Amino acid sequence: MKGVRRAAVLAALATLPLGLLPAVASAAPEGPVFKDGEAQPVFSATDVVKESVWVRAPVDSDRDGRDDEVYAEVVRQGATNRGLKVPVVFFNSPYFSDGNDVANHNVDVELYVPNRHGGYDRRDGSQLKAQADERINAAVGPNAGPITSARYESYFITRGFAMVYAESLGTGKSSGCPTSGGRNETIGSKSVIDWLNGRTTARDAAGKKVKATWTTGKVGMMGVSYNGTLPNAVASTGVRGLEAIVPIAAISSWYDYYRADGAVVAPGTYQGEDLDVLAEYVYTREDREICKPIIAEVAKKQDRVTGDYSAFWDERNYVKDAHKVRAAVLAVHGLSDWNVKTKHVAQWYEALRRNGVDHKIWLHQSGHTDPDTLRSVEWRRTINKWFSHYLYGLDNGIEKEPKSTIQREDRKTWTDEADWPAPGTSKAKLYPWAGGSAKGALKSSSVPGRPVVESLRDDSSKLAEDLVDLPSSGNRLSYATRASATPLRLSGTPRVELSVSFDQPAANVTALLIDRAPDGTSHVITRGWTDPQNRNGQSKSKPITPGRTYRIDVELQPQDYIVPAGHTVEFVLVSSDYDYTLRPKPGAGLSIDLTSTTVELPVVGGPAALRRSVG
Repeated sequence: MKGVRRAAVLAALATLPLGLLPAVASAAPEGPVFKDGEAQPVFSATDVVKESVWVRAPVDSDRDGRDDEVYAEVVRQGATNRGLKVPVVFFNSPYFSDGNDVANHNVDVELYVPNRHGGYDRRDGSQLKAQADERINAAVGPNAGPITSARYESYFITRGFAMVYAESLGTGKSSGCPTSGGRNETIGSKSVIDWLNGRTTARDAAGKKVKATWTTGKVGMMGVSYNGTLPNAVASTGVRGLEAIVPIAAISSWYDYYRADGAVVAPGTYQGEDLDVLAEYVYTREDREICKPIIAEVAKKQDRVTGDYSAFWDERNYVKDAHKVRAAVLAVHGLSDWNVKTKHVAQWYEALRRNGVDHKIWLHQSGHTDPDTLRSVEWRRTINKWFSHYLYGLDNGIEKEPKSTIQREDRKTWTDEADWPAPGTSKAKLYPWAGGSAKGALKSSSVPGRPVVESLRDDSSKLAEDLVDLPSSGNRLSYATRASATPLRLSGTPRVELSVSFDQPAANVTALLIDRAPDGTSHVITRGWTDPQNRNGQSKSKPITPGRTYRIDVELQPQDYIVPAGHTVEFVLVSSDYDYTLRPKPGAGLSIDLTSTTVELPVVGGPAALRRSVG
């Protein structure tokens, strides 16, 4: 291998007298060096060329009669001015120029009932503030701007990868408008890859054309949060030249970021935010007026009234276009991420696998963060091999390694497995038994005989976590297994099938899965939400008739979790979820028929493992 031979040359040079070094070293070819399947740090981090360019994007999202331009900054090895061509690691972000303080939507409102409309679009006193936003911290560090990736730039530059940073449309020095995942943002990001491959033009500050003659045209995208979502979006176009992506804590469908099966549901800790709020938040370009009509259209079309899926949301759904993806995908997500919930990585990963896309997944126990903060050495080994293989064509076997890497609950143990969900996982069912306002049982056999009905009454002012721990409450229903005899591992997406009636024409439905320790402390394994008006699909609300019984399915957020021996598993049903759903006035009543209600768990080992553990 050329890189290995060059390493030997460099090693030999180190033994020569200093006087001979300049003449001999000048004869050594400049290029990347690989060892053990990884690119080695052989380039200077300071001998670099920096360029600022504006890339033409074939979209006019600010409607000024001119194509939008994406502002980008290039950092490349000095050797690229001497004939070396290198691939690119590309970071795109709306956060490089920080954000604006923006008022959130009021969530203390009544729920939608067909033919009845309330004041759903009012803003309340709470604000989305840039300084407190973990998404900016995760994506670009605690202090947004200047455009850079202090975490990775030196690492990649010294190993033979150029760095390109770009500001998403409507932000910083880019023109166009932010639309929170709209098609224009995808086109803007894609245009940078087109420029790197000679398919579109770019200019410098003086208006002179700039060509990317220094690159091979092979590009890898990566980033955290919104910065990780844009790689998903661009990959879903199938653009040539994008060879690999590393989406971290990334959105795969914006509907699932702000909605859940028809319910208006917030990302964790951002209650009251929606697409329009986020667009205003990142709207940092110099002209602060031109995009206001576009953001107003976003506010109207996002529909906080019905919560229905629509063509507007479909434009922001990358999962449906997984069949177009050509880039290899290394997906990363926190199992405790309630901001970008785990559904995003689970549905994206499954769609990629189904469509034959090269794939790999890292799951860790933390929340909305970069795994470089958790396991840096091994993480960098992985992304190095990933990009060395897909951008340099190095045959290092990364695509043959186990597809799944998971951090376990002790936060010390990491396991590699063939894929995710874990091999050997299958559906296993549990059934609730009556417990009234206290706590019923959760068993592997259903309640026999005639219907057994239990009821709760909504109180949206109470935290779900508090209701879970009350010994008795009329605002929730709770059912628990016996203490587990053996550890029980869940891997995948739990579901609850309810037979339920309502005494009002609208109500939230929230299901939680709880791990309760022998000392009585509880941990929310996962939770999920639905609007019963969308029982026949996300795209159409259908009225509820009070007193009539309906079949309602609740899909909980995917999870990989080991319930320790001696703990119990609990299913808890509430109506409104204070931190996530809209919060109507207390009072809606829900009644479930236990004889027709099922809790379906993705158990490693299937029904047999479930029976061994909890009976």
